[in-house]
Amino acid sequence: MSNLYDLLAFEVVEGIEEGLFTAEEYVCSVIKRIEDVESKLHSFISLDSEGALSSAKLIDRKLKEKENIGLLGGVTVGIKDNISTKDIRTTCASNILKDYVPSYDGTVIRHLKENGAIILGKLNLDEFGMGSTTEYSRFMPTHNPWNLDYVPGGSSGGCGAAVAAGECTVSLGSDTGGSIRCPASFCSVVGLKPTYGKVSRYGLISYANSLEQIGPICRSVKDVVMIMNIISGKDMNDNTSISSSPITINDKSNNLDIAIVKELIDGSDDAVTRTIYSTSEKFKEIRCECNEISIKNLNYALPSYYTLASAEASSNLARYDNIRYGFDLPIDDYKWDNYFSNVRKNFGEEVKRRILIGSYVLSSGYYSKYYLKARRLRSLLRLELLTLFKKYDLLIGPTMPILPFKFGEKIDDPLKMYLVDINTVIANLAGIPAITLPVGFSNGLPIGLQIMAAPFEEQKLIDASYALENTINIQRRPNLI
Repeated sequence: MSNLYDLLAFEVVEGIEEGLFTAEEYVCSVIKRIEDVESKLHSFISLDSEGALSSAKLIDRKLKEKENIGLLGGVTVGIKDNISTKDIRTTCASNILKDYVPSYDGTVIRHLKENGAIILGKLNLDEFGMGSTTEYSRFMPTHNPWNLDYVPGGSSGGCGAAVAAGECTVSLGSDTGGSIRCPASFCSVVGLKPTYGKVSRYGLISYANSLEQIGPICRSVKDVVMIMNIISGKDMNDNTSISSSPITINDKSNNLDIAIVKELIDGSDDAVTRTIYSTSEKFKEIRCECNEISIKNLNYALPSYYTLASAEASSNLARYDNIRYGFDLPIDDYKWDNYFSNVRKNFGEEVKRRILIGSYVLSSGYYSKYYLKARRLRSLLRLELLTLFKKYDLLIGPTMPILPFKFGEKIDDPLKMYLVDINTVIANLAGIPAITLPVGFSNGLPIGLQIMAAPFEEQKLIDASYALENTINIQRRPNLI
């Protein structure tokens, strides 16, 4: 079989188990794909081809000896480079951690390996997950496989681009304010931010603890379900994690009541607005009611998010002193404060900006004026959303208010860059699940639909997404590469 890299995760598992091809043949196809397109995309920071081939041979040997190969037996997975992987470099796309090799696997990595997944390597991101374009990576920017002159979104830009281009079958990203959904939308793939607590964060290098979640980026809703059922669950290493029911694939969407969020539509580009309204009509075909509503506290979401996220970042990133791990910097002739100052110069400009903002809003005299006010606004938004979910099963709108844009268009204006996240931060502030689904194109650039549900109602998200995916015929492979 040719182009094995093009198969979905469930197709890979079925093909290997049925003997249509070996795990080694499939992995070789994926590695060849990476060799062909990586020089154009720059999705990977670290690639472990030898380890992947070794794991594939082990799976083939187990299958031959009739041993269990796991629910993901042979599937290649790319990991965002802020999730700890034993013996594979984990850099957060930062000079601060450019030589850091963890001695342990994060919980999600352990679950993947126990189920036969093959870890291909680590994928590019904005430094420490702070950004929406992957332009803030300290190594190189990742390119959008649909148009190489455009950004792939961020911060999990390498995850979105790699999956869309066939460099890995699925990937794991992290989402603090839209970092899974933004690149999934810009690269025309499916991305899920789970409910806060559904997936263990143990092994995720922290940016903003109260907001972030690990989740999958895939080429189909069915693959998202496969990955979620493996990485979800209670973890003794993460006290915020909780047990929850597995997700299933249903052919029916169960007559869900759906609401379009007016504010998310009003602030979007015309092409995005037209596509989302057109998609909302499709819900009638899958027997769902669709109405338009307004969320009065939505205008406060973005300032609240950036206040809280920056405050938590300033605290989390204080640990990087280059003493226990980091990069090579001689300590001779330095006092501690001078050494610490010289180390932190290696943070990129955006990371420095957020540390400064966070330190400011937490400082004496401004704590109640900014930080506490942001926390109150977050509570009001969450309360309003939970009230709406008593009446509606799902809330929808554009994942991103704009189409993918060219490199350099927004990087010199932080406020313009922050506005890109205006539709996605809602789910993180409220701790609710949200999925993005590819629903159209404008001038060859992808458009995604965001669907949000009440806490731990991922099943409703999947029901609607799977039905919609089968209704809308979307091109899945970029022509450019």
